[in-house]
Amino acid sequence: MTKPLWIKAPLSILAEDAERGVIVSGGKIIELVPAGGEPTPGVSYDVFDASAYIVLPGLINTHHHFYQTLTRAFRPALNKALFPWLCALYPVWAKLTPDMVYLSSKLALAELMLSGCTCAADHHYLFNDAIGDAIDIQVGAARDLGMRAVLTRGSMSLSVEDGGLPPKHVVQEPDDILRDSLRLIEAHHEPGEGAMIQIALAPCSPFSVSEELMTQTAHLARSNGVRLHTHLAETEDETQFCLEKFEARPLEYLERLDWIGPEVWLAHGIHFNDAEIDRLGAAGMSIAHCPSSNMYLSSGICRTLELEAAGVAVGLGVDGSASNDGSNLIQEVRQALLLQKLKYGAEQVDHHRAFNWATKGSADCLGRPDLGRIEVGAQADLALFKLDEPRFSGADDPLASLVICGAVKADRVMVNGNWRVINGHVDGLDMDKLMKDHSQAARSLRQAAAEVTQGANAIRF
Repeated sequence: MTKPLWIKAPLSILAEDAERGVIVSGGKIIELVPAGGEPTPGVSYDVFDASAYIVLPGLINTHHHFYQTLTRAFRPALNKALFPWLCALYPVWAKLTPDMVYLSSKLALAELMLSGCTCAADHHYLFNDAIGDAIDIQVGAARDLGMRAVLTRGSMSLSVEDGGLPPKHVVQEPDDILRDSLRLIEAHHEPGEGAMIQIALAPCSPFSVSEELMTQTAHLARSNGVRLHTHLAETEDETQFCLEKFEARPLEYLERLDWIGPEVWLAHGIHFNDAEIDRLGAAGMSIAHCPSSNMYLSSGICRTLELEAAGVAVGLGVDGSASNDGSNLIQEVRQALLLQKLKYGAEQVDHHRAFNWATKGSADCLGRPDLGRIEVGAQADLALFKLDEPRFSGADDPLASLVICGAVKADRVMVNGNWRVINGHVDGLDMDKLMKDHSQAARSLRQAAAEVTQGANAIRF
């Protein structure tokens, strides 16, 4: 854009003192136009008529596994809890190829963007000899789509033979993990305001990474100014595993490994007691709440209100597309609202709080005060939705209706001041071809996994 753009007179907007819209220029929000007001006089503006749109800050996904879009509704993994579900899928994921990583990442990012998401964090922790450069491939996919991403270099070093959960052929040596982690930070991490690509370090979980690697990873991340991420307190099985193996509950184990601090955000965070919640708040830590995955795997319900009361930032994550089984963030806002209403009561959780989890709360998880807000100086990341479907007919409150009536797709999405979704389509993307190629990759992955088990009469993992 050569001139500032006035997104004018929206039907509704998730911001204060911006009833007449927002002005964006140079990738930032430079002005809010209050009710009855006009933009700064004497400036020439391009104008986008937003009178049919609800304007939100770009939604932010704080936890995902892009590669799992290739194993949605995978028969051998259906109707299983977390540990047996993982055991069913590890041998399949071990057959990932570079093309599969690219296609799954691009498909997941496009799916997220179409749901109003402008920044996504992915947790890729599974590597084999063919995809040692998986994170580099993901960087390429994000850049191709013009979407912000926080790509976490995950890791697994403890196989089942070492007392962990994953099979031997999907774990790596600690020195290789640390060396590649540093390489990725130096090659791709953009620090500070406006960053499009950031790297974080993310050992998979307490049951797949050694104590030494956890500690070394924390030191490496802090030495290089990047954030830390891992799964924690997702299931009661995990708590029991930690008690038996480490003689400590999951958060106590993390504290032993120097993993307590404001640069850490944790996925799930379901099974914390009151004292642990207070400890998280005192340390300035954050939680990625993943309601759909937690419901599907029957893991439990995150204690969002107690966490927030203790000072813990709560963000939203769709989690992997093999446990959700989708990558739709506006639908995840609705799922979070419904689940937390069920837990706390109809009057305790409203749509404003659910939106906050997917915007400001998620931005805080990722250490990005420049995202998730419609404020002067914030990045020009916006999601615009229409109410032109039968599901919205008769709705009174436009903003509430997006969540309660179940919005599925954004009509317009802006990232860094650029329109990336226009009229419900990702600009410049041949979605039909991407879906065709992605579906073929999923079939090839299943076939590769099946060949490993030939002679067993059926696919059994």
